[in-house]
Amino acid sequence: MKDNSRKRHTVKAITWRIVGTIDTMFLTWLISGDPMIGFKVGISEVLTKLILYYFHERVWFSLNLSKDGRFLESHKRHLAKSISWRFFGSLDTMFLAWLISGNPLIGFKVASFEVVTKIILYYLHERVWYKSRFGLSRAEKINI
Repeated sequence: MKDNSRKRHTVKAITWRIVGTIDTMFLTWLISGDPMIGFKVGISEVLTKLILYYFHERVWFSLNLSKDGRFLESHKRHLAKSISWRFFGSLDTMFLAWLISGNPLIGFKVASFEVVTKIILYYLHERVWYKSRFGLSRAEKINI
């Protein structure tokens, strides 16, 4: 694995966090009825999600899930990656929304709704980054 990929994964984590935070803020505001709770949950998850996403990205980058490389280039890979990320991301959001709102039901509802919105948004984000060669060496461009 080349050091170039770290730059790619860092920028990719930041762009995803922007999209994800806006979605979380909006959903939390709708569910709680309080824009300040939405803002607090969104801001508080920026750090936790950046860290979680970076490590998730590094693990998936190092996985070789097929011998011929087809799974690595397929829509299935992006879907599987989206689902695995959503699992960890939703747990984090549920805990933060519960902690900040003081209501476990709000945490559960926010996490439940964002499963749908975030999988769709994450899949689209993955497709955009798949087409981008930013931060990849020539060998990595062939394998990603």
